[in-house]
Amino acid sequence: MCGIMGYVGARPVGLDVVLQGLKLLEYRGYDSAGVAVVADSALWVVKRAGKLDELLRHIGQGRGKSADQGRGTTALGHTRWATHGPPTDENAHPHLDCSRTLALVHNGIIENYGALKAELLAQGHEFRSQTDTEVLVHLIEHHLKGTGKLEEAVRAALGRVRGAYAIAVVSAQEPRKIVAAKTASPLVLGLGEGEHYLASGIPALLPFTKRVIPLDDGELAVLTPEGVQITDFEGRAVEREPLTVRWDPITAQKQGYKHFMLKEIHEQPEAVANTLHGRLDLETGRVTLENELPLLNAQALQRLDHIVLIGCGTAYHAAWTAKYLWQRVLDLPVQVELASEFRYAKPYLGERSLVIAVSQSGETADTLAGVRLAKGRGVPVLAITNTPGSALSREADATLYTHAGPEIGVASTKCFLAQLAALALLGLKLGEARGTLPSDELKGALEELVAAPVLVEQALKLEPEMKRLARAFYDKPNFLYLGRDVLCPIAYEGALKLKEISYIHAEGYAAGEMKHGPIALIDEHMPVVVLVTRHSVYEKVFSNIEEVKARKGIVLAFADARTPELERVADELVQVPESGLWVTPMTFTVPLQLLAYHVAVLRGTDVDQPRNLAKSVTVE
Repeated sequence: MCGIMGYVGARPVGLDVVLQGLKLLEYRGYDSAGVAVVADSALWVVKRAGKLDELLRHIGQGRGKSADQGRGTTALGHTRWATHGPPTDENAHPHLDCSRTLALVHNGIIENYGALKAELLAQGHEFRSQTDTEVLVHLIEHHLKGTGKLEEAVRAALGRVRGAYAIAVVSAQEPRKIVAAKTASPLVLGLGEGEHYLASGIPALLPFTKRVIPLDDGELAVLTPEGVQITDFEGRAVEREPLTVRWDPITAQKQGYKHFMLKEIHEQPEAVANTLHGRLDLETGRVTLENELPLLNAQALQRLDHIVLIGCGTAYHAAWTAKYLWQRVLDLPVQVELASEFRYAKPYLGERSLVIAVSQSGETADTLAGVRLAKGRGVPVLAITNTPGSALSREADATLYTHAGPEIGVASTKCFLAQLAALALLGLKLGEARGTLPSDELKGALEELVAAPVLVEQALKLEPEMKRLARAFYDKPNFLYLGRDVLCPIAYEGALKLKEISYIHAEGYAAGEMKHGPIALIDEHMPVVVLVTRHSVYEKVFSNIEEVKARKGIVLAFADARTPELERVADELVQVPESGLWVTPMTFTVPLQLLAYHVAVLRGTDVDQPRNLAKSVTVE
């Protein structure tokens, strides 16, 4: 998704703050960038297609002509991920009104922009871009003639708009003010002393402040050097205490790694440990989530007869993995659904259902829509997210946070393992509370989880082997990933990582489905990654490997037990650290992440910001 950064205060070059914040939002994915500075009752705007470096080059050229270029104490910046109109200079944000006294940046989609644009054209407005966004700044210009006050014009304009948006607007006529508003796209205010900030993501604010206020849907904020005022769209005042973010800004830097993704892969032992910390007690053999999740009281859990897990992309794979594990210890149906399809499947949701929504960012549009459907039916919602103050955490009845720290790489790694850890704890808690998990089995599972950080650390030692495999296979155009039972979703996740960052066509499949189609693709050129665990259906997976070999496929076997049979049939055999079943998905995931990473590096792709992808998908 796009990135927004804004500053209002006393610094003579607010532009520098904005550019630093935009740099920290690059991980979100974008294809153009721009800035607007208010100075001396005029706007200075620069915007360019391409990466921030291209924008910085043009800003540098402007400053070379005039020492005053870019100076001003109020500034906005934006990185755009194209939706309406291609990535061009004209379509980049900020967008200006006809008089060039208003500048606006926008994340999201305006659904009724066509009708609004036709109306504004009839009134004589001239448009310079192909975007839906430009309609907003012209609409604000129209209402400003009647109200004379920027925030009232914004409020009136938004009353005409349908869609998802986070916006920020500045005016040359009110130079010490930023007006911001949001519905269904994230926007966070940062509080300072005599200066204030706004951004579409917390990492952009961390160098400047740790005191933040996430805006809720339907809220408008006015930022001046003197303070921040929040109202709803009707103008009623909103009071909200700021949150204190405990992330260290240093964690958002590469710390010597070539890419954020590699750094975050190596941070996974810590992410898992932090997510488990303080939430289990080996002495008593219990999961201790009661204080965090009052929703999970004994009476509520006894009433449950149905659980639905929803998520998108990697979060969906985490939820799917949980289903395999949970159904071993629960006496009720566990359903997993793609959040993007959940609403359209006319899902069964009864008065004794529970919906669990999984999202790294807590801002995923489809997941939020599923949550709203559940709440509209009176069904309680439990969120699992990494982002305090996110829309998901605010809309859910309770939230179980993963403590992975900020994840910058677009392709999720450490947040996935943290989700697996959180979901494992939650499943064990459900089994414990419902009395379907014997105490000795519960204690054994908790002992497995306590060992998880060390086992993930051991899995990271497979990196030299993954580098070697990457060199051998990086030029292959297609990969097939196979797994069964609890490793089926991990096969899908491994394939997703490879296709996301290397642009190789890779497909994950349930190994038992191979004969129902994918086997037609297998020949001497096709690498087939097969995941094999001693915990489940070993013989059946081994039979699938024999079928691959019979078609001359190249078998890359990842197994937690090295056996003579596997050594005989596998072209490459990677031994994954042995672990208990509850940790097995984590230990198998790590080498697949490393393989995808090193293949992508050899292919020369943009690992942290792969083409066409965004960190958080906040529009449908």
